[in-house]
Amino acid sequence: MADEDSSLPIWPEIEKAEKENRRELVLQGSAFDKKIQDSCGLHPRLYSLTLLNYLEISQCPSLHEIHENIRHLSHLQSLILCRNKLTSVPKSIGDLKAIKVLDLSVNQLQALPDEICALSELNTLNVSCNSITALPDGLSKCVKLASINVSKNALSRLPEDLWCSNLELLSSIIASENAIEELSSDVNKLAALKVLDLSSNKLQELPFELADCSKLKETNFKGNKLKDKRLEKMVNGCQTKSVLDYLRAGGRGKGKGKQQDGEVGEKADGGRNASKKKSAAKQKGKKEAEEVDELNRMVVRVLHMSEAPTAVTVKVSAGIKDVRPYIVCCIVKGMNLRQGNSLKRFLVAQTKLHDEICAKRTTATIATHDLGLLKAPLTYDARSPDTLKIVPLGRKEIKASDLLKHLQQEADEQRKQKKRQNVSGLHKYLQLLDGKDLYPCLVDADDHVVSFPPITNSERTKIKKTTQELFLEVTSSTSLQICKDVMDALIIKMAELNKLSFDIKDDVGSDEETDVISDRPAENPASSELTVLQVKVFDVEGNLKVVYPSKTDLMSDLSNLSVIR
Repeated sequence: MADEDSSLPIWPEIEKAEKENRRELVLQGSAFDKKIQDSCGLHPRLYSLTLLNYLEISQCPSLHEIHENIRHLSHLQSLILCRNKLTSVPKSIGDLKAIKVLDLSVNQLQALPDEICALSELNTLNVSCNSITALPDGLSKCVKLASINVSKNALSRLPEDLWCSNLELLSSIIASENAIEELSSDVNKLAALKVLDLSSNKLQELPFELADCSKLKETNFKGNKLKDKRLEKMVNGCQTKSVLDYLRAGGRGKGKGKQQDGEVGEKADGGRNASKKKSAAKQKGKKEAEEVDELNRMVVRVLHMSEAPTAVTVKVSAGIKDVRPYIVCCIVKGMNLRQGNSLKRFLVAQTKLHDEICAKRTTATIATHDLGLLKAPLTYDARSPDTLKIVPLGRKEIKASDLLKHLQQEADEQRKQKKRQNVSGLHKYLQLLDGKDLYPCLVDADDHVVSFPPITNSERTKIKKTTQELFLEVTSSTSLQICKDVMDALIIKMAELNKLSFDIKDDVGSDEETDVISDRPAENPASSELTVLQVKVFDVEGNLKVVYPSKTDLMSDLSNLSVIR
């Protein structure tokens, strides 16, 4: 593999990159996976493209290793090797001194070479969705590291030198779904830390020093069985400020030194009131826990289709089967988008779900609509690129074929402007429609295309601050269960955001998402409860394909979420 093999025909993409002295190369999907199979690995000539500063090889399950000759690509600034089946990373990766972005996510790695710590320019490291049991010591040498994602691995600890003042740019640590048992008390040495996600681990305590992280804005410790049950309920409510205030006070509202003073007082009176105080404290603690539980309570009420006066249905056309066959939908009432930044928070949350659980829209796509602007019944259809027309968000009506051309140009320009240091989400999901003769779309009763997954929604049904009822859709080419999992996550996130808006009671403000708000004052909702109405999906013959939510959906293990059916 290391040597030139004259018997192997050169890949056209590599030959073109050589002739044009290209700085970027993307090899992605089934076509390249077949070439990797035929060549028993990556073509050796790839490692001679020394001018490359952006290289992406992804979605190639036949790719199990990268040759040590990767060291010759010394100008690489971004190396994206995600969604393959790599089992190892060569030590020579440490010779890529210009690397700023390294993405090894969704592979089969069990370890990383220590040489990664020699990447002094490294800014972003993503090794999520592997089977890594330990990170190399020495990451503090990567002094420009700003973001690290090690979620969905088999880590029992994070290296001690990760909590080092040398990492003065480190602002985001995502380490969810591991088996991490302890969060270091040195966490406050990370002066730039803004995001810390250690959800679904084996933490039992949170250090008081966490409260000293002055820039920390977003934490997630859900799914950890903490000894302090009141604190556990608070973290399950995703209230970062409340959690930090609680830790700052020393837990259960006490200052760090007050507990010791109380112990001295008990000894001074001979312990005569000790049992009474303990009993009172126990009752107080129980009452406080119940109050916090109720304070953080999120309620989602499921309304069955038979209970809805005007049910919305979706009919699936026969042609969609070979294009993007899976869809689930529902209606949500009670979502308050009028107050302050509620709408912005919702849109940001949707983008985050697209990036994470939807893998940048490659496994599933979310679309949200203003129900009042939809005319039912709806049809999930497949149409040719030249007949499918849509009014995309922020654009004029356009044919799907022309829209994809424009978006591809924008994606290329975006990557050039960012100097190829960031992975373009556009590049990832635009290729999902490559080679398709028909494109998926959701169409209303007036034959208006309201959704073109995984590309865009329609401006016709765009949600605004005035939106009172939302129609949600999730589509996928992978599986129906993924659609349901994503919809579950979306509704739970909406419940969290609605609870946040209800608690902070922002004033109604104006922002770039606001169109026209009526003159009447905004009504403060009586509660943050959401109501989810079922939507049924039928085939062309009228047979039921799926209903969401069913009895097995929205089965969250969050202690502060109540689903009323």
